[in-house]
Order: sequence, then structure tokens, then C-alpha cells
Amino acid sequence: MTSTTGAGLVVIGGCLAGLRAVQAARRGGFRGRIVLVGREHQLPYDRPPLSKSFLTEQDAEPTFYIDEAELAGLDVELRLGAEATGVDLASRTVTVGGAPLAYDKLIVATGADARPLAETPPLTGVHTLRTLSEAAALRHALRDAKNVVIVGAGFIGSEVASSARTLGARVTIVEAAATPLVRALGETVGAAVSGLHGRNGVRLLRGTALEKIVGDGHITAVTLSTGETLETDLLGVGVGAAPATGWLRDSGLELHPVDGGLVCDAKLRTSNEHVYAAGDLVHWPNALMDTTMRLENWTNAADQGARAALNALFPEKAQGYETVPYFWSDWYGRRIQFVGTATAESVKFVDSLPDDDRFTALYRTGDRVIGAATLDEPRLIMKLRRLIAARGSWYEAVELVRAKSVSTR
Repeated sequence: MTSTTGAGLVVIGGCLAGLRAVQAARRGGFRGRIVLVGREHQLPYDRPPLSKSFLTEQDAEPTFYIDEAELAGLDVELRLGAEATGVDLASRTVTVGGAPLAYDKLIVATGADARPLAETPPLTGVHTLRTLSEAAALRHALRDAKNVVIVGAGFIGSEVASSARTLGARVTIVEAAATPLVRALGETVGAAVSGLHGRNGVRLLRGTALEKIVGDGHITAVTLSTGETLETDLLGVGVGAAPATGWLRDSGLELHPVDGGLVCDAKLRTSNEHVYAAGDLVHWPNALMDTTMRLENWTNAADQGARAALNALFPEKAQGYETVPYFWSDWYGRRIQFVGTATAESVKFVDSLPDDDRFTALYRTGDRVIGAATLDEPRLIMKLRRLIAARGSWYEAVELVRAKSVSTR
């Protein structure tokens, strides 16, 4: 495809999904103008380490996916530190830095923003974690933190808790749900992985809410719904992320009624034929898993960004985006991995128990295996992902796990 008006491809989001869209466009043969817009001032960087090694290693540097020279080779007009604030679908322009930017095709890859706590007083020592600058501030604060409270026992909260514990802090996690990670892992496996906290000296308070933050300039304590008061010099907030689509609210694009994410079809096209989307903000029908999904993980952002660009620029060759979701999380030197979906009729630990040093849990609907969660089983999880992609049976998955168990005895 060549640009029809000279406006070319505009990608909003200087993140992994946005970068992969640009790279796929050039690899696919697009020779027109490409503009990549990012509201942060940094080149696209690797986010997963920001809640792990970046926090615990004071000299750790961020990993950038690409440098200036490589970007120049892609012939991309780069606009960093520039924020998109609106889209005019009729004129095919997006407002960036207060000025209109024309496009032939637009890819929205603005990701998600960390959810803040409601009514947080203006105190230092309260940290969210999403961006590189937030990670740098949290790392600096953790150096001297003795008592750390984390609100939210999801993956980010748990990873920060693990990092804080590694640095020697006394750590308490406050979680409103009775079982953490139910949405991502289901109740059974969510309870199993949450047991890692206690086994590593971190106190986990389930079914508990944060009622009040106390301090005089800097946080000193928090009061909980149980009436307990915890002294703290650092409060980490990990209560989830929301699609960064506020700037699209009046655009005319269809947004999801619950979380405001962008509603797309199987080819990642929004309700407007010239606008596609990729990454954490996309709701789309994933035919391979027979359901509509929105995923917040590295693998999906990378793959979806590439597919969105190819579909937008070469519609005659457009393909539906299908995937077996995959994500991982590192806590206390252990690796949790998950493939598929946790929405299942039943879950069973195979040849393992929830509190074992290693385990495998399989998720079943009908006779099909539709998900798998493992603790420290990196080779097995990839085999299970391939089996789910092939619509393999529950019995095949059980045999795969048992064969692995026999081979390692």
C-alpha cells in the first residue's frame, strides 16, 4: 500500500504495541509516511522489569526496544513527549500537542493507565507503577523504606511486594477480595499462588480495604477496614489499570460500556474503517478461545500491534487476530506462567498440589483444555499452549503433564 493522500499511517502510543505496528508496516512493504506519537519522552522500553529487577538493582538500566539509529532506518517521524487529545473521524485528523495531524490510517495503541486510589491526600511516599519515571521514583523510595504497605495483590502489587521484601523491608499486602487474582487465574489457582506471600515472609490481608492514609507531608500510617493501623513509610498502589481512552470519549468510536476500552472486530478494526487498535485497550472476539477478550500482557501487545498494522495497510490480506493468551509473573525468585483462559467449568492440579514447589493446574470446559497455570514449569507451559491452540482435549493435556512428571522422577 502507498499513502493515498500523503498523510500515511499514524500510530498513537510510543509503547511496545505501537513500535511493533511501525516495524510490521515497514516489513510488510509500506513505503508511505509513518508518524509514531508517544506521550512519554523516552523511546519505547520494556515494562515488565520495572516491577522486578529494576526495583531491586540500583544500577539497573531500562531496556529500550529500539534506538534512534534503528528508528531512522525505519524512516519514522517520531514525536515523543506529545499527547493525543482527540480525533476527528470525518476529516481523518488526530489532535497532537494542540495541532491537527492528518492520517490515512490510524492505529490507537495508548495502552492503559494505573488506577489511582480515590481521595488520596497529597502526601509523598504514595506510589503507583506504570511508567519508567514512576519506577525510578519507587526504586529510590524503596532504598530507605522499612515498612511497606501494598494495596492490591494482583501481579503488579505482588511483584512490588516481592521486590520490597528482597530489599529487606517489612511488607504487608492489603487486598479487598477474598481471593486475589480471581479474574486472571480463577479462585483455585489464585489462592495457590497467593500462598507464596506468606511462605516468603509477606503478610497478606484478604477481604480488607484501606480506609485512611495518615501523614504530615509524608505518609506515616494507614488505617484498615478491620480497624487495624499499620505504620508505613511507603504505600504502593496496585489496584489495576484502566484503558487510556479518555481522549477518545467524544470521538464517535465505540467504547466498551464497562471499562472504556476500544471495541474492535476480529481484524482489530474499530467502529471506524480507518482506525485500528492494539494492546491493553482492545476488546476483540478471539475466535481461538471462543470469547471476546481484553488482555493486558506483553505477548499480546507485541503480536496485536503487528497484526493491526498489516490489517490496516493491506486490507485485501487482512486476517483475524487469534491467540492463546500467555503471561508470566516473577515473585520471590519463582515464575508463575499462564496460558489460555481462566473462565472454565473446572480446574484441577495434575500430579501436584497447590503448595508444592512446582505445580501444574489445568482448566477444563467440556472435553477441551482451555487453560493452564504453572509454577516453575517453563518448558511444560509452552507445550500446553500449543495444545490449547490445536484445540486439544483435556485428556491429552493430562497425559502431557503426567509424561513430564514421569520423565523428571
